[in-house]
Amino acid sequence: MVNIFIGYDPKEISAYHVLSHSLIWRATEPLSITPLARSHLQDIYQRPRGPLESTDFSLTRFLVPYLSGYRGFSLYLDCDMLCRTDIVELLDRPLDTKSVWVCPHDYTPKDERKMDDQIQTQYPRKNWSSMMLFNNSKCWALTPEYVNQAPALDLHRFAWAQDSEIGHVPLEWNWLVGEYEANPGAKMLHYTLGGPWLPDYRKGDHVFDWVYEYQAMLGYDPWPMTLSNTTSWEETPGGHAAALQLRRGTS
Repeated sequence: MVNIFIGYDPKEISAYHVLSHSLIWRATEPLSITPLARSHLQDIYQRPRGPLESTDFSLTRFLVPYLSGYRGFSLYLDCDMLCRTDIVELLDRPLDTKSVWVCPHDYTPKDERKMDDQIQTQYPRKNWSSMMLFNNSKCWALTPEYVNQAPALDLHRFAWAQDSEIGHVPLEWNWLVGEYEANPGAKMLHYTLGGPWLPDYRKGDHVFDWVYEYQAMLGYDPWPMTLSNTTSWEETPGGHAAALQLRRGTS
């Protein structure tokens, strides 16, 4: 069983469900998928949402080892991702040798703003925490008390782990759409600047990957769609109907 926690925000419901579908559709082993919803954590997480927290799960992600009973391995994913391969492949590494596994991004964001006009905070190890594979028994530092009180940047910069205890995963497992060049070989797409579930982000790299998955989830036949980045997805077969559903909140 692969234990997966996905950040959940009411403003990104479609993104959450599309990511879940992409994981289930391609997996070769059973998955346990848990939405990391702030409303479910009121008894253990009372920290007010800070002005620079762009989502409800900006900090609750660090509760995953606690929620897993500090046993086994758990994968955390931001909801604005899309899995394009069997997620079981990610576990094919010496997991016991590290406390946490991440994609070690080293970049400067291109823009000062991101989805929904949120401030794009810049700091070392940015986006490392958007995909974390926890070795839960080695993450005892991440107690509810610590997560409720620690500076947000200490959490995201992994001040709670020794550098030698942070394992590195190839960037293809957390490919930053819009920050990196389009990559047909990416295993996990991350729409960190905003994705097609938002009206302002329906053109550009890897838009059709997400729309294809969205239509498949709804039971449409996605095969007539031309998977290119040359036009708006609303102009493709089925795209207009899908766009209307998104606007009406029926997804």
